[in-house]
Order: sequence, then structure tokens, then C-alpha cells
Amino acid sequence: MIIKGTSVGLDVHARSVVAHGIDEDAGRVVTARLTPDFGSILAWLMALSGPVKVAYEAGPTGFGLARAIIAAGMDCVVVAPSRLQRPVGDRVKTDAKDAAHLAKLLRLGELVAVAIPDPETEAARDLVRARDDARGDLMRARHRLSKLLLRQGIVYCDGTAWTGKHELWLRNQKFGAAALQATFDNDFDAVLTVNARRDSLDEKIAAMARTEPWAPVVTRLMCLRGISTLTAFGLAVEVGDWGRLTGSTIGAYAGLVPSEYSSGQSRSQGTITKTGNTHVRRLLVEAAWHHRRPYTNPGRVMRARWKDAGPVPTARGHAGNRRLHHRWDNFNARGKNTCVANIAVARELAGWCWSLATLEP
Repeated sequence: MIIKGTSVGLDVHARSVVAHGIDEDAGRVVTARLTPDFGSILAWLMALSGPVKVAYEAGPTGFGLARAIIAAGMDCVVVAPSRLQRPVGDRVKTDAKDAAHLAKLLRLGELVAVAIPDPETEAARDLVRARDDARGDLMRARHRLSKLLLRQGIVYCDGTAWTGKHELWLRNQKFGAAALQATFDNDFDAVLTVNARRDSLDEKIAAMARTEPWAPVVTRLMCLRGISTLTAFGLAVEVGDWGRLTGSTIGAYAGLVPSEYSSGQSRSQGTITKTGNTHVRRLLVEAAWHHRRPYTNPGRVMRARWKDAGPVPTARGHAGNRRLHHRWDNFNARGKNTCVANIAVARELAGWCWSLATLEP
């Protein structure tokens, strides 16, 4: 809780910034409507009674403003919007009220902050998310092409789709109607273009994953089944500072813990919260499915990963793989719904990832 100086709440938008400051020393409130230019915002903040502490909500404007404020010698908190306390009966929302609300909560110490990544981590995170966007674009492009052919009664039945053989089959498709041929060419070209874009991003991610500071964490995370270079690098850049979490809190950070509605003597748990980092949750859920397969002798790829990681991460990765598959066996024996079981395994997998990521080099 700040006991002197000025608590400032900023409601930040692309074209305007509304500021609300509570000056403890003078006992007054100062407000302003500023431009998004960092220079003008810093000049206004530095004119206030110090020490100055600033808060604004995380959003599409990024963390550049927070870094500029911290570099100027002031404290800055980037607030998690989902954890921001708001009056239930308040039906009036304006930029000025939002800024005042942030300033009051900051003054009381009632804000939940998000981690502010350094520029390198944020750039790597954007690269991973660009690859995720390309994956989604490719899926949609493939669906458009396959459904176009299906409407013409053309179905590929000679093996797995979207392989080299399937591509040759697609190239041989010809249509008598010029409009239909143009549509097919457009959709097929979209598939090839997005596929090339995704492969290019994969190469860039693989190259970056072999560099500092990502290489040690990525190598250790890959000791677990279902975690390839892409998944490990994605987890590393999305989580960033693993030390701010624990093995028991990382599941909540990824939104993999059950929701709860309990009162008095009754306790009711529901579906998972799905709060926190969506990208981390998707990567963990996808990786958890790999632990359903039997785990006896590690394969050639896993042994190669263990050799690169060293003896301590290898032992921990091996123990994690055995434990997670054992969990799957228990769920299968109880007849548990596979999707529910996979979420439980993903939650425990998050703990094993934290354990490996925080190992001392």
C-alpha cells in the first residue's frame, strides 16, 4: 500500500490515455487526458509528487509504456483485467471512471499484476503466436479446399490426406467449368501458400530455440513425451519467468484447475476455469494426449533428447513420463471420460514442466 506520493491509474487506448492521480501529500486528485505518446505521458507523470506508482490494464497496447515508465524511475503495474475487482451494481463505464478505479485499487494494494516481459521475450512470443495463427489458417484453407471437392463428389481415398501423394492427386484435378476451376486454383494456392508460411516459421522457431537464453529450458522440457521443440519453445516464451510460479500454482496459471462454487458445508466443483494463458493451456492439453500410449522403453528420439539434456533432467523426465502414463492407466481402469482424464494429466504435466524448467543448470 502506498502511504505517500501519488497513485496513478491510466486508461490506455490506441488514440488517447486518460489519467487519474491521487496525491497523498497534497490531498488532492489530478486528472488529465493525454496522447498515447510516451514522452507526453512521462512528462505529466514526472511533474507529480513522488514517489509515483502507476497502473494500467493489460491489453492490445502492449508493455512498451510500462517499460518506459520503469526506465524513468517510477513503479508500474500492468493489471490482469480478468482479476480486476469491479462493483457489481455499477452500470456506468467511462474512461475517467476506469482510470479512477485503477488509482484507488492501486492505492489500496488490491491489484493483481501480470509479468512484464523484456522486449526479446515479447518478440519471441509474437513469433510463436504467428506460427499458431498460421496453423489455424492452414486448417481453414484445407477445409475450404476439401469441402469444395466434396460438393463435386470428389473424395481422396488413397491413404492419408495432406501428404506428398495427396498433393499430386490434387494437382491432377481438372474441371470443365471455368469458374469452378478458378475457385479450385484459388483454394489450392491458399493451402500451398499458408503451408509454406508455416514451414518458414517452424524453421525460425527451431533456430531460435537453439540460442540463449532459450536453449537450456527447451532442452530440459523436451525430456517429457509430447513436448517437441515447437511446444517446448512455446511454453518457454509464454511463461517467461518460471520462478514466479510453483508446481502447485502453474495449473491455475494455465486455467487447468476446476472451478468451484462452495458455501457453508456444501462444496461444488465444475469445469476448469480456462483463465490465464490460453496458449500454454492448449500446448499442455495437446501434449498430455501423448502420455496415453504405453511407456516401456524410450524410443530413439527420446534417448537422443535425454543425451543432450544431461543425467538429472533425464531422470526427472523419465520419472514424469512413467507417472503421467500411470495416471492415464488409472483413469482408464476407472472408466473416466477421456477428455476429463486428459485435462487432469495436463494439469499434472504442467507441474512436471515447471520442475524441469526450474532445474539448476
